[in-house]
Amino acid sequence: MEHRELIRRIRKIEIVTKGLVNDLMAGQYHSVFKGQGMSFDEVREYQPGDDVRMIDWNVSARMSSLFVKKFVEERELTVMLSVDVSGSQAFGTRVQRKSELAAELAALLAFSAIENNDRVGLVLFSDRVERFVPPKKGRTHVLSLVMEILDFKAEGQGTSVAAGLEYLSKVTKRRSVAFLISDFLDARVRWEKALKITNRKHDLIPVVISDPAEDALPPDCGLLWMEDPETGAVVPVDTGDAGVRASWERQAGRDREDREELFRRLRIDFVNLRTDQPYVKPLMTLFKRRAARQ
Repeated sequence: MEHRELIRRIRKIEIVTKGLVNDLMAGQYHSVFKGQGMSFDEVREYQPGDDVRMIDWNVSARMSSLFVKKFVEERELTVMLSVDVSGSQAFGTRVQRKSELAAELAALLAFSAIENNDRVGLVLFSDRVERFVPPKKGRTHVLSLVMEILDFKAEGQGTSVAAGLEYLSKVTKRRSVAFLISDFLDARVRWEKALKITNRKHDLIPVVISDPAEDALPPDCGLLWMEDPETGAVVPVDTGDAGVRASWERQAGRDREDREELFRRLRIDFVNLRTDQPYVKPLMTLFKRRAARQ
């Protein structure tokens, strides 16, 4: 991608996502994603009604009067964006490619994070870990993350969700909010264990990105030669054959149901996004569901 075109697209994403952050996301993000707990602030004199368990007996003994510990919520979070950059992310038959949707979504989450004074980091993965950007704060940092996602040229073409998850757990020691953005075109048996381990350590939120052509074949276009962007394999598909079309839709449905059943069983919040549909509503639904549960 030419530098001028890249800058134009990054600027467009910034304008769109910052508007959404200001109008929709700020309050939702703050209410849904909590800090690491409570941190000590100060001691003050005991007042009637204070919790006696908060009495600091050492200070009270020195001052010959009762003092209690005061705590405040520790707000600062680390937000990690683990983004799939495999060959299938370049696919898109409607409004945008999956990679473009991933970049815009990552920008929205990153700008929401820095508005809340949180740090944001990035892991890019294909069938291997391609790039790691340590968590930082600030607009310049967020824009560089968006640039990485939009313009990154991956060495691998396949998808290994496990590779992204395992690396995330290795480099992020503190508990973080981890968004896993992928089309999940990877056999569940290869990443289920890594998902379970990462979910125990972090607040893991899978974001499943798909294109409508992956769920159903286009209307009768005759014989199409279709290429797998990850393996390069080319196969003929008869879009006019009702049996072929039904089989395609059944398999896509089974894959989706199998993945979602695993997420629900592990009590993992997730959201499904498509390249041909606005992403704000399903994302807000996710946040509201989490806020209601909390």
